[in-house]
Amino acid sequence: QVRLVESGGGLVQAGGSLRLSCAASGSIFSIITMAWYRQAPGKQRELVAGINSGGTTNFADSVKGRFTISRDNDKNTVYLQMNSLKPEDTAVYYCNADVRRDPFSSTQFRYWGQGTQVTVSS
Repeated sequence: QVRLVESGGGLVQAGGSLRLSCAASGSIFSIITMAWYRQAPGKQRELVAGINSGGTTNFADSVKGRFTISRDNDKNTVYLQMNSLKPEDTAVYYCNADVRRDPFSSTQFRYWGQGTQVTVSS
């Protein structure tokens, strides 16, 4: 199996910055896409940012220009740098990864981390 472990959440004042990390380990041949989602109380989980193995990124409109996503393929780790944080960024942030476990199969499996709380005070 594959395990994703997030870190870096916490409490920050509006305008501040945080950097989230998510490390994948286990039965991994390659990781196709890694992404960050978030879920605020009473709201649906939403995509924040994603990055594929070639480094192509995409972002939710609400975070464009403030957040950046990067990955270290050697470490199977994805990062989310969050700048100019706003109270509306408060949520539990989850990472996921689409993983190939077998070099002889193109089947991908999606795994999720346990989530890390980000709280932005006004």
